[in-house]
Amino acid sequence: MNYIVITLLVIAGVLSGILLAIHFGFQAPRRKEKGNPADIGLTYREISIRTVEGKQLFAWWLPAASGSPTIILMHGWGGNAELMLPLAVPFQKAGMNVLLLDARNHGQSDSTSYSSLPRFAEDVSSAINWVKMQSAEQRDRIVLLGHSVGAGAVLFEASRQDDISAVISISAFAHPEWMMRRYLHRFLIPDRLTTWILRYVEWIIQHRYEDIAPMNTACKVKCPVLLVHGKIDDTVPMTDALAILKNCSEGSIELLIIDDAGHDSVDKIEHHAYQLLEFLKKSGIMSQQSVDQFAST
Repeated sequence: MNYIVITLLVIAGVLSGILLAIHFGFQAPRRKEKGNPADIGLTYREISIRTVEGKQLFAWWLPAASGSPTIILMHGWGGNAELMLPLAVPFQKAGMNVLLLDARNHGQSDSTSYSSLPRFAEDVSSAINWVKMQSAEQRDRIVLLGHSVGAGAVLFEASRQDDISAVISISAFAHPEWMMRRYLHRFLIPDRLTTWILRYVEWIIQHRYEDIAPMNTACKVKCPVLLVHGKIDDTVPMTDALAILKNCSEGSIELLIIDDAGHDSVDKIEHHAYQLLEFLKKSGIMSQQSVDQFAST
């Protein structure tokens, strides 16, 4: 009997250790902003946006002229609003309102029990609602841009909304399970344990991977979508972008490949800002005059 009790206690201890390792291993690092938009000459207002669970999101609002379209920028895992500032500059110079926010557990936003793609999407939804409250003119002139997990989040959120004008997805993975298997493979975790971990995480986030996978949600987005991917991305291979594109054969999805960009190469993508603005012009959100305005700065 003592042997059985000891065995059960050992099993319980091992399982508890594994669960703790999962929670700590998938915890997003928090990096708080050290600068602000004024450091690069941009006028801004620091705001707080209420999201689910009564939590508050830290955000920067870079206003443009009345009636201008708005672009919402969502960072990736462990990122913050400041890391997305280089991408905000061209849109602001082209005359768009820009909203940069920190997801929960990131930057200066409130903490919550865990982070996930669906929770990033919830925070994007809260940002959309905040923008709509600023002016009736904003209700059908909102663009979403996200990086990595943030890219998956904006695709997921756009698939659930009818009034988003365009989506720019940067370095999105095609499927969360593919991404997690690649990550867990580095630790030589056996396939059976990996599968168990994947199912446990699905249970925690209360969403099936199939339902939130960018290769599936992108197909449901009703507005134009631009996928941007670095050719030398060694975190999310370019084949993921191709998988999204292939799976959504009937959607209005374009792919921009940047030869010298890796996963976190925001600076490289910034150099292709003109192509991002051209995409928005083609989508009917931006005028040629606005694109020219950016090109002349």
